[in-house]
Amino acid sequence: MVENAEPGTARPGGRTARVREAVLRATGDALIEHGFARLDLGDIARRADVGRTTVYRRWGTPTGLITDLLTEWAETSLPRADTGSLLGDLKANGRLVQRTLTDPRQGPLFRAVITAASCDPRTAEALHRFYRVRIAEWTPCVNQAIERGELSGDTDAEEVVRAVSAPLYYRLLASGDPIDQPTADRAATAAAAAAVAGAYRLPAG
Repeated sequence: MVENAEPGTARPGGRTARVREAVLRATGDALIEHGFARLDLGDIARRADVGRTTVYRRWGTPTGLITDLLTEWAETSLPRADTGSLLGDLKANGRLVQRTLTDPRQGPLFRAVITAASCDPRTAEALHRFYRVRIAEWTPCVNQAIERGELSGDTDAEEVVRAVSAPLYYRLLASGDPIDQPTADRAATAAAAAAVAGAYRLPAG
């Protein structure tokens, strides 16, 4: 294990993928059922059918469990699309987010993790790290659009990608309106149009 690493951010030697998968699955189940405040490592060990010592030694805290859960999400997320056009790529991104947020398991899990991040700084840091990874995965589609001449060279690629998912998360966390494919496509179309119009250009200087 990396010395002084946050629990859940490094993989100790000799731990099988099966144990990690079982523990993270149990963590997700417990988050959906009880939320972060009642996340208990002993309960996770029981659900995963692994030794309590294993869970305490590897993950250490509920935050460690959520950190590793977010790491696993980043590792297993689908790679970005490459459709050959900015709008096509952004629609693919929006549809991926839409499918994730409406998935019977992933949707409630994201809501639970975001709620946990609002009251636990280390969970918030892990969530921010997860989204940085996902944004970085998709920014090349904007950079390629710049290379094709679709966008100005000073376009902020990260802001364009964020603009696609932001309306979908608003519906998940605030308004409760449906999150369907037409909504995802509309968010992508709006982000692409705004980018072409120069709304996401970096400040001069």
